[in-house]
Amino acid sequence: MRLSASLFAALFAVVGASNVLDLTPSNFDSIIGQGKPGLVEFFAPWCGHCKNLAPVYEQLADAFVKVKDRVIIAKVDADGEGKPLGSKYGVTGFPTLKWFNGDGTYEPYEGGRDLDALVSFISDKAGVKSSIPPPPPTDTLILDVHTFDDVALDTDKNVLVTFTAPWCGHCKNLKPTYEKVAHTFKPESDCVVANINADDKKNKGIAERYGVASFPTIKFFPKGSSEAVAYEGGRDESAFVDFLNEKCGTYRAVGGGLSDKAGRLPEFDALASKFFSAAADVRAALLKDALALAETAGVMSKHYVRVMEKVVNGTEGYLAKEAKRLDSILQKRSLAPSKLDEIKIKSNILRAFSEEPKTEETKRDTAEL
Repeated sequence: MRLSASLFAALFAVVGASNVLDLTPSNFDSIIGQGKPGLVEFFAPWCGHCKNLAPVYEQLADAFVKVKDRVIIAKVDADGEGKPLGSKYGVTGFPTLKWFNGDGTYEPYEGGRDLDALVSFISDKAGVKSSIPPPPPTDTLILDVHTFDDVALDTDKNVLVTFTAPWCGHCKNLKPTYEKVAHTFKPESDCVVANINADDKKNKGIAERYGVASFPTIKFFPKGSSEAVAYEGGRDESAFVDFLNEKCGTYRAVGGGLSDKAGRLPEFDALASKFFSAAADVRAALLKDALALAETAGVMSKHYVRVMEKVVNGTEGYLAKEAKRLDSILQKRSLAPSKLDEIKIKSNILRAFSEEPKTEETKRDTAEL
């Protein structure tokens, strides 16, 4: 069946219909300031940033279409028919976003230009809910001009900061990886993974201070210093984890949790390996050595001592049974992260009792590999 030209045009209009309201000098005052608040974008058709914002702005209007009787999402071609409106409201660049209250008073919108930021702003200002579910909670610490110095310049913490822009494609690609890294390091109180919207007008002074000229720019603020260091490593999860482990002195693993090195002490590893292969009378002597060394070796040494005591006191098959029990707990991952970290450390230390001691020759061979 062939469609008539008029019917085809009508169907196209429905499919391509937009929920963004077009404002011009002829209808502006009859809509804005008549009791209903709204967000208005002043744009120019040739503007690249406006083109980038356009699909997000359409999604924004769709998100509030069910409450369009309570809030307006509109746009003005301020370089075309709406040019007088651009002049009236002090528009000097594109796109410019302004929030208009129900009485016609207005203020600039200076927040992020991603969908989540825009939805959150309108929901708060108009007291309405969108049809978009709220974003999942983030483990990345979000900074702004008011909080940046307190966090990034805290000399008691190591802080990694991404300077991003909502419209930046590379930033969007980095975000899920960076969120994984933030989740992995969440248990480390002095190793902070943070982000700042450096394209937000109120934050641009921070970006200028640190010479941010492109997005994303990543800076590391080491503990004990207020000077930023440029991060020039890879942007995959493994590279970030390796970098932060080195700088923060941590043992986090890609994907979360602790690595196999967490909790291990070289001096006690050597004792543990000897202990595993030693005769009963020698084990008792090694336990005494471990007790003496543990007095000044820190809390992790207590785990080594406890394993030795269990074996010396005749607990049958303790090493194998305990290793199996701990591995089962770690595989289920049903405990709180802090508890899983504790279990992982115990598992790592237990493994030291079944590993061959590394001689200097073995260490050299391993290093060459």
